[in-house]
Amino acid sequence: MTHSVLLAEDDRPIRTALERALTLEGYQVTAVADGIQALAAAHRERPDVILLDVMMPGIDGLQVCQVLRAEQDRTPILMLTARVETADRIAGLDAGADDYVVKPFEVEEVFARLRALLRRTTAGAASGAEYGAGGEESGEFGEAGAAGGAYDVRAADSGLVEAADLRIDGPSRRAWRGERELELTRTEFELLELLARNAGIVLDHSTIYDRIWGYDFGPGSKNLAVYVGYLRRKVDVPGSRPLIHTVRGVGYVLRED
Repeated sequence: MTHSVLLAEDDRPIRTALERALTLEGYQVTAVADGIQALAAAHRERPDVILLDVMMPGIDGLQVCQVLRAEQDRTPILMLTARVETADRIAGLDAGADDYVVKPFEVEEVFARLRALLRRTTAGAASGAEYGAGGEESGEFGEAGAAGGAYDVRAADSGLVEAADLRIDGPSRRAWRGERELELTRTEFELLELLARNAGIVLDHSTIYDRIWGYDFGPGSKNLAVYVGYLRRKVDVPGSRPLIHTVRGVGYVLRED
């Protein structure tokens, strides 16, 4: 199946090189040079995925992302950014981006992240069933989580997951901590759901990368740490008992201490 990509990049050599590489990879590419053209193309062509540079003249990538999300456009967005600070990456996620790549980048990494975003989109509602009560993976993780005895973890056929005071509705992609509904991006939701379905079990970095992104970006990547940090800001608010914990050198676990 041929997927369509909207590429918005104001740096002409980068835009040309990416357009050529994506075309050779089998994508149908629409390439534009600024945010205004990006919005027009997104409205006109409804691409399968958007590759969006952050720093563009006029309307920048963050503003394009914010406008599309305000319009309830859920097209997966992969941000290209030269900004390496964690706060800058978080700004992109906060704007509604699904993932990001830091410049300079290897084109193979861009391909891998695009494939992961497209797989998640294609899966759609099936993502809840991937870890469902009747599946093979549910037996591997869900039962072990319940065996700990400290948690009431339920993964019903309806897609409802409960762990500690978290409640997650997979089909509607909504989550609550206590009575407070959490405003989560696509990736944040999937990460929280994965941790909740495996409450009490330490998930290593490779497992999380594989389940969420479908690709292990290696020990040097800070991608997962950024998402976990941002998820903590929404779930573990001041005054609440922390649920998301780092196990140094291994990975992450959702549990009440």
